Amino acid sequence: MLKKNKEKKPRVPTVDEFLTYQPKKAGMKWKLKGDGLVEIKVPKFESNFGKSFCKFIKKDNYFAANLDKLGSLVWQNCDGIKTVKEILAVVEKEFPDEKNIDQRLFLFLQQMKGLHYIDF
Repeated sequence: MLKKNKEKKPRVPTVDEFLTYQPKKAGMKWKLKGDGLVEIKVPKFESNFGKSFCKFIKKDNYFAANLDKLGSLVWQNCDGIKTVKEILAVVEKEFPDEKNIDQRLFLFLQQMKGLHYIDF
């Protein structure tokens, strides 16, 4: 019989805990485009082999991740100083008629963390 490797999953933070997190951009290059939206340059490869391969085939070693208006606002506020609660206040002010904006913000931040675009 095979023994299953039981790794403990990280505990999901409570809403109150999550609101105290201070998201910070992960050091990727980004720019604010003329339309006010953010474009993040995401590396395709980190290894020297991958970088060399891109150079060999004369392709860029990054792709552009284009954020929408909400994502752009959140990204610009992920400075490692503001808490999620403070960012939520900014988002609620900018999008007063949006429903479930807090849930959308939480999901967006979790996705950005999962993609290693931000850290807490």
